[in-house]
Amino acid sequence: MNEKYIHIYNNLISFSRNKDLYKSLEREDQFSDRLTLFLLHFSFFLKNFKKKENSNILQEIYDFNFKQLELSIREIGYGDQSINKKMKDYINLFHKMVSEVHFWDTLNKDKKLDKISIFLSDFKNIEELTQYFDDFNTNLSKKTLNSYLKSVSNP
Repeated sequence: MNEKYIHIYNNLISFSRNKDLYKSLEREDQFSDRLTLFLLHFSFFLKNFKKKENSNILQEIYDFNFKQLELSIREIGYGDQSINKKMKDYINLFHKMVSEVHFWDTLNKDKKLDKISIFLSDFKNIEELTQYFDDFNTNLSKKTLNSYLKSVSNP
C-alpha cells in the first residue's frame, strides 16, 4: 500500500484524539466517537481542498484513509463480514458529513450548530465543538493542499 499520505492520515487522527473535544461527553469515549470526529475532520479537509486539479490526489487520500480505517477495524477484532458492513456504514456517514459541511462557510451559527449536532448528539457542548470546527475550517482554508502533502506538521 502506498504510504505517501500517512502523515495526512496521522494528522487527522491526532486532531480526533484531542482530549478537549471529549470533555463535554458525559461518558467514556468510544471508538465510534473517535471515528466520528476523525470523519468530521476529514470532511472539512476534503471540503477545503476540493478543486478539479486536486481530484486525483484527493481520491488517493480518500482511498488511503478508508483503507487505514479498515485496518484499524480489523485490529479491533471484527470479522470479515462485520468489517464490510461497518465500512459501508462509515462511508455512508462520511458522505453525509461531506454534504452537510459543503456549504459551511455560508451558514450562520445556528445552522452550523444544527449540522454538528447531527453527528455529535452525545456531546453536551455543541457550541464549543462548532467553534472548534469553524476554527479548524478557517485554518485549513489558509493553507494549500501541497503544504499538507509536503509537510508532516499539524495545521
